[in-house]
Amino acid sequence: MKVLVINAGSSSLKYQLMDPATKEVLAKGLCERIGIDGRLTHKVPATGSEYTFDIAMPTHAEAIQAVLSALTDADHGVIKSMDEIDAVGHRVVHGGEKFSASVLITDDVMDAIRECVPLAPLHNPANITGIEACQKVMPGVPMVAVFDTAFHQTMPKSHYLYGIPYEYYEKYKIRRYGFHGTSHKYVSQQAALMLGRPLEELRLVTCHLGNGSSICAISRGKSIDTSMGFTPLDGLPMGTRAGNVDPAIIEFLMEHEKLSAGEVIDILNKKSGMLGISGVSSDFRDLDTAIEDGNEQAALAKDMFNISVKKMIGSYIAEMGGVDAIIFTAGVGENDRSVRWDICENMEYLGVKIDPEKNKYRGKQMDISIDWARVRVLVIPTNEELMIAQDTAAIVGK
Repeated sequence: MKVLVINAGSSSLKYQLMDPATKEVLAKGLCERIGIDGRLTHKVPATGSEYTFDIAMPTHAEAIQAVLSALTDADHGVIKSMDEIDAVGHRVVHGGEKFSASVLITDDVMDAIRECVPLAPLHNPANITGIEACQKVMPGVPMVAVFDTAFHQTMPKSHYLYGIPYEYYEKYKIRRYGFHGTSHKYVSQQAALMLGRPLEELRLVTCHLGNGSSICAISRGKSIDTSMGFTPLDGLPMGTRAGNVDPAIIEFLMEHEKLSAGEVIDILNKKSGMLGISGVSSDFRDLDTAIEDGNEQAALAKDMFNISVKKMIGSYIAEMGGVDAIIFTAGVGENDRSVRWDICENMEYLGVKIDPEKNKYRGKQMDISIDWARVRVLVIPTNEELMIAQDTAAIVGK
């Protein structure tokens, strides 16, 4: 079976064409800087070939078309037509309480995903675009939605409820849902393999750090707490998202800037975080360039990000009564060594210490802890695509 996995993020889109049974990847790639300029990197593992194209990608629709064109290209494609694809698995960020597992996409499922757009305004629209674009090009091909929120359904009620009148949970299901669940689940499983211990006996803190970022406390293989909440806006300051803010700030800005509630939320989602603080970019690589040029606001943005992650890790270690490993994954976590170093600095009292030589590596699965460290610090490139493909094959196979 050939499964095309579409993983659309807020400013990026990853894809893989694979056989989930053998785990063979026929082709994979990344569309990045969507909405900024646009770049497609297309790889064919069997030949070791890699192709990079600068393609205008104002929206995810153009990114999807670029992916399909690359897969069927006469020179560097791996299939002759889209007819060779047996199923498509789509990452969908928010499923609300309606979905606690992956499902075959139907009209009713699409309606439910659209209903969740207000809860994930940066992501669900991108996910919907990916689904609709594929449905148009591949009519009749079964498609599956794999939800980021599913893994966090194990959180106890005391952890996912907010301190607001309970009636609002009963009426509107206002609660913490958590996101990046597929990634947190994957890296926790890989961590158990690396440590040579059963996942069911481990206490882990997984750090999915990218343009969107979240931290997860995983105790005995189950998510018990996570930084993102009712929407992906909650938690850490991210590429363009503010993260945790005093909710009274919303009313203050409405009154003093003469803005609507929707306009303030748009600012918190799209104009805040690293972009808003630095005034430079939402991309951490652009921030590093600016920092080298002496930009103090860019340095401030990264400092704020790093201390926010450090505080979250500390709270989860306290919550679980200890930790066996801290895991860094996703674009920033896998590649930004200064972020990893600054986050783990001065945590020796917890048994955490990074080896500066090992930390020089980027994007490689490895233990970067110093030899004597009691708590292991692991870098694990995430593979949400494999988990999505396996879920898709299982559901379509039924």
